Amino acid sequence: MPRGRTRRVRREWTAQDERELKRHSKNRTPVTKISKALKRTVGALRQKARHLGIAIGHRQQPKRRSRRG
Repeated sequence: MPRGRTRRVRREWTAQDERELKRHSKNRTPVTKISKALKRTVGALRQKARHLGIAIGHRQQPKRRSRRG
């Protein structure tokens, strides 16, 4: 096996992990920050959120330009 490569090991989701994911969803935290905090991939987070029925990865609304006429 080449050096420098790490093998990924599947970790079970704990109740604490789920609570933290729900908290981040409520606070509208970006997915990349959640990923780093929970040490999980973005895909794993999206799958779990969908399973729990919560939304993650909220996008900020674009700023509206004021029209001067």
